[in-house]
Amino acid sequence: MRELLPLPRLWRPPVLPRSVAGFFNLSGQAVPVLRLDVLFGLEQADQDPEDALYRHLILFEGKGASGVQALLADRVLDVVRLGMSDVFPVREAETLNGCVEAEVSWNGQLVHLLSVERLLLAEERQALAELSRQAQNRLGEWAAPA
Repeated sequence: MRELLPLPRLWRPPVLPRSVAGFFNLSGQAVPVLRLDVLFGLEQADQDPEDALYRHLILFEGKGASGVQALLADRVLDVVRLGMSDVFPVREAETLNGCVEAEVSWNGQLVHLLSVERLLLAEERQALAELSRQAQNRLGEWAAPA
């Protein structure tokens, strides 16, 4: 995780898959925002429009050419540092396509630690890279001349 941000205004080109909430401008870089609820096939609960005001983005550095990406979170309540003694391995059969990297003991509960490198399939990563390139080009067209 790189940082947490309040939800900025996103722009959503019409060709985006449902799993991409949109893009936002982070210091001149078009950053894609991924929706975990869609990626994992979870039902979207009816939300009060005011709840959207408190959504957050979890920024992370993608490996390779993927660059900075963000995950859309309903709300971030806390950030904690954990020791290795709080992290437990997960059997491969229980990893949800390899997305769950480990289980973490927090406040007496086991919480899944996700591997951001495994959230998307290879084809999805390639498609997202192309969509990000297009969004970056569009953003560049509006940049003020130097």
